[in-house]
Amino acid sequence: MTAQNLARLVADTESISIAATEPLGRVVSVSGAQVIAQFSSESLSKSEDHPEITVGTFLGIRNRNSLVIGVLCEISLDNLSAGEQPVNVTARLDLLGEILTDKAGNSYFQRGVMVYPKLGTAIVPVGNRELRLIFDVSGPNTINVGHLQQDSSIGAYVDVDDMVRKHFAVFGSTGAGKSSGVALILREIMQVRQDLRILLIDPHNEYGECFGAASYVVRPGNLRLPYWLFNFDEIVEVFFGRRTEFDEEIGLLAELIPLAKNDYARARQGGPVHYKQFEPEGGKYTVDTPVPYRIEDLIALVDSRMGKLENRAVAVHYQRLLMRINAARKNPRYSFIFDESGGGGGDNMVDILCQLLRLQHDGQPMTVMQLAGFPAEVFDAIVSVLFRLAFEFGLWSDGALPLLIVCEEAHNYANADRSIGFRPAREAVSRIAKEGRKYGVFLALVSQRPAQIDPTLISQCSTVFAMRMGNESDQRIVRAAVSDPANRLLGFLASLGTREALAFGAGVPVATRLCFKQLPPDFIPRSEAVSGGRVDKGTKVNKTLVASVVARWRGVALSNKPQEDAQRPRLPEGVFMPAPVGRR
Repeated sequence: MTAQNLARLVADTESISIAATEPLGRVVSVSGAQVIAQFSSESLSKSEDHPEITVGTFLGIRNRNSLVIGVLCEISLDNLSAGEQPVNVTARLDLLGEILTDKAGNSYFQRGVMVYPKLGTAIVPVGNRELRLIFDVSGPNTINVGHLQQDSSIGAYVDVDDMVRKHFAVFGSTGAGKSSGVALILREIMQVRQDLRILLIDPHNEYGECFGAASYVVRPGNLRLPYWLFNFDEIVEVFFGRRTEFDEEIGLLAELIPLAKNDYARARQGGPVHYKQFEPEGGKYTVDTPVPYRIEDLIALVDSRMGKLENRAVAVHYQRLLMRINAARKNPRYSFIFDESGGGGGDNMVDILCQLLRLQHDGQPMTVMQLAGFPAEVFDAIVSVLFRLAFEFGLWSDGALPLLIVCEEAHNYANADRSIGFRPAREAVSRIAKEGRKYGVFLALVSQRPAQIDPTLISQCSTVFAMRMGNESDQRIVRAAVSDPANRLLGFLASLGTREALAFGAGVPVATRLCFKQLPPDFIPRSEAVSGGRVDKGTKVNKTLVASVVARWRGVALSNKPQEDAQRPRLPEGVFMPAPVGRR
């Protein structure tokens, strides 16, 4: 913010408001980013003259041509004198920046300290006007997410461009208000950056109702993610899981998929299809090229090769491959991957990208990807596909349509332990964190266990909102990731209240202790499983209700919600009817 904009906060003819304020104490030691001050208990007790002085309070240090701003991070008594004698108090202040006055008499705040205070320099309280100079940076590219903890009359402003374009993270334990904070931040971002698309990974189905008509909610009933969009590692995860005894079959699959892609391309061009072709050479597609192929063609290639093999030991690998392919394609829980009747049999990649990435959003710039209704064994593969498609589209479009990926429970997809999680998903998240900003693909990490996230990813987030965390390892990893000179404020982490956060980094003027706004009840995230969203409390539990749960369990039902008895007809024993498709 320019000095001209800041001048509206301070009268042109006035100097800094605390210039004549009686000192609280004096500087007794100066280091690179910290000063030690000595107060008297008598000066600190004059609450009628200045705000309450305690840990986290902002104080000023009178300098020759500026007012150095520091935050009180530690305070202690030197000695307990007998009787009514004053008690000396020692305090440590982290230096944040300084308030300067230009030649026109306009005051403004800038980070960093150019001229350090001298020994004996006066420590003075900071008032509302000085706090506004520091924190009130409201403008067209800022959002107001709450208010300062020290002064509730001052909004907590965040620069959207600096926060989003350089990635950000929200960390906090369960019950600290983390999900509500994320919902609030995203709602505010959509108000300011209407050109930004948002993809929210929602593993617990919490955010479906948070954004109203602005979000497109993806559930099992309305997702089509055809198998040919999966790269080789991802389709192997679908067919084989993470089992290691199928190395030969996986090798055969790597040979056959390019042949199936080439056969499909020749069929589309009117050329002959040669299922008996053995050699993979001559094709223009690799196993990872995102072009369609037909499962029937893949099976025909397997059958053709088996018919020419006399070695039974080799033929058994083809038989096992065929078994795994058929088991996956006939599994009704995987219908969103293998149902070619729903459009999966053609080249509908453009439609899929437009739907999932909201490229033509028509007033719905956000996709909420609810994972709780999908088979747990393919969670990681689904997320990997979404991350990879988002990054590749940004890469090949030269960042024409910016996208923010919000990764809830980020430790599941980018665990610090390389043996945990799905490697392609971890690599996709890592690639977005390291290179995404060059192509308009931005990342927001959300987690209650930051200690389990790859530290390299956290280091890529230039803005961090740290909410209450009691775990020492989580506090330690956040402390290591925050390079702000006021990172000693992180000592508050274990005692922060609900909806309170410490904000550090590029998106905020200086390290800030803030309180997020209270969301309206309808917009507060809550899991559908525990909020009464699935079955009303008064629903009678009978065999029909249990049958609907079994149908959903088996994958027959497209909805991820059990159906109430009154909404479902009586069916013959052993017969299950698919439940209605989800709302959106």
